[in-house]
Amino acid sequence: INAAAERRWMTLSGKANFITSKGLLEDPSSAFNSKLVMATVRSHDQYNTTIYGMDDRYRGVFGQRDVVFMSAKQAKICRVKNGERVNLIALTPDGKRSSRRMDRLKVVIYPMADRSLVTYFPESNHMLTLDNHDPLSGIPSYKSIPVELEPSN
Repeated sequence: INAAAERRWMTLSGKANFITSKGLLEDPSSAFNSKLVMATVRSHDQYNTTIYGMDDRYRGVFGQRDVVFMSAKQAKICRVKNGERVNLIALTPDGKRSSRRMDRLKVVIYPMADRSLVTYFPESNHMLTLDNHDPLSGIPSYKSIPVELEPSN
């Protein structure tokens, strides 16, 4: 018997209860409150680091991977428009610009959280420092890379 599959919650309240583990709480040192946080994703035509094609039907991007996804509100805040080219600069732990950057990425407006930017993995691997990982698991923090955005010239 799987009560949850039948939408019956075996709790005192009769409702589902969600418990947040300590590891899931936001790490205050993560992205040190930068204005923009970049995450990496895989495309539809990709398995891990193997890229089989240039199309991402999940997000409506075809024939290219040099893109950065952002919300319409964030694009307005950054003063950029859909289709424009921008540069991303990774920030150091103290909030300064590093030499790690991605140039001439095409802005793609996509429904997502404000302050968030998304680029494709593995093209953006170099944006993450080697020491930016979970201390227990050693997993790189590919979902929380502090960045700045500037227009491409």
